[in-house]
Amino acid sequence: MNAIYETCRFTLKPNDPRRLADLCGPCDGHLEQIKKNFNVQIRHRGNQFELEGPQDACLAAKSLLTQLYEEALDQQEISPEQIHLRLQEINQQQHQCPPTPSNISPIDQPKLTDDVEPIKTRIGLIRPRGQNQKQYLASIKSHDINFGIGPAGTGKTYLAVACAVSALDNDEVRRIILVRPAVEAGEKLGFLPGDLAEKINPYLRPLYDALYEMLGFERVSKLIDRQVIEVAPLAYMRGRTLNNAFIILDESQNTTAEQMKMFLTRIGFSSKAVITGDITQIDLSKGVPSGLKHAIAVLKGVKGIGFTHFQAKDVVRHTLVQKIIEAYDRHQSPENEHL
Repeated sequence: MNAIYETCRFTLKPNDPRRLADLCGPCDGHLEQIKKNFNVQIRHRGNQFELEGPQDACLAAKSLLTQLYEEALDQQEISPEQIHLRLQEINQQQHQCPPTPSNISPIDQPKLTDDVEPIKTRIGLIRPRGQNQKQYLASIKSHDINFGIGPAGTGKTYLAVACAVSALDNDEVRRIILVRPAVEAGEKLGFLPGDLAEKINPYLRPLYDALYEMLGFERVSKLIDRQVIEVAPLAYMRGRTLNNAFIILDESQNTTAEQMKMFLTRIGFSSKAVITGDITQIDLSKGVPSGLKHAIAVLKGVKGIGFTHFQAKDVVRHTLVQKIIEAYDRHQSPENEHL
C-alpha cells in the first residue's frame, strides 16, 4: 500500500532568530539530518516551515522540530550529536516494545516512568536515551549492585560515571573507585612504562574522559591526589572492604569467575557498584571462562542485584557503529559458525 503524501505547514512561535539558528544548524545541517531520517522535504522562511513527504513522517518531523525549538530556549546550542541521539531514540520507539530481559526476575525490575530523573553534573543535565538507558539509571538508583551488559557505544560506562559523580557531589558517597582487570587486549602490557597501575591507566581512558568532561581536569586531578577518586587494577582489590564508595568495574568480561566473586564481595556499607562489560569482546586466554558470563548465570534472580542488557539498537555513537555490531552479530550467529 502506497504511503499517503502530504504538505504540512506550520509556524514556530515566537519568532526568535537565535533559536531558529540553533534549530537549523550551520548551513541547515540539523535540518538535513532530520530530512534524511524521515525522508521528507523541509523548506522554511524564517520561522515558517513547510514539510512534504509521507503523512506519518511529516507529523513525526514536525513534532521533533517543535520540541527542539522549545528546548533551544533553555540551552546555548543544539549540537549535531543531540539531533542524532533524538532521531535514534525516535527510531527505537517506533520499532521496539518496552524491554523485559528474560533472565531478570520481575521482582528486581524497578518501575519505569516516562520521565526518569536526569543526572545533574557541572556540564548540565545528562538524560537517558531510550528505554534501556532509562532502565539502567532506574536500576542503579534502586540497587546497590548493578550490571550493565552490552556492546560498545551504548552509554553504559558513561552513565555509570555520571551516577558516580552525582553521588559524590550529593555527599551520598565519599569516594569514587575505578577498577579494571589487567588483561591484554591483543597487545602486551609489558612494553608500557611504569608500574602496573601506570600501565593500566591508558586502558581506563574512557572513564577518565567522562570524569574530565563532568568535573573538569583540575578538579579530577585534585580529587585523585586526595584519593577521593582512586584508580585501581582489579588485582589490588583483594583483601579490601569498600565502604561509602561508588565503585565501577569496567571491561568486566575480562575477569575470571574467581576475580568477579572477589570483587563483588568487597562491597561494604553505603556503597554502590556498577559492573560494565561486553560478552562479545572477551580477551581472556582460550578456555578461561568469563567472570561476567559466570556472574550472569550464578546471580540470576538474586534480589537486590540489577541487570540491564543493552543491544545494538541502543548504540549512541555514529550510526555505522550500530550497523557494524549488527553485522558481527549476524556473522557470529550459530548458522554462520562454519564460515
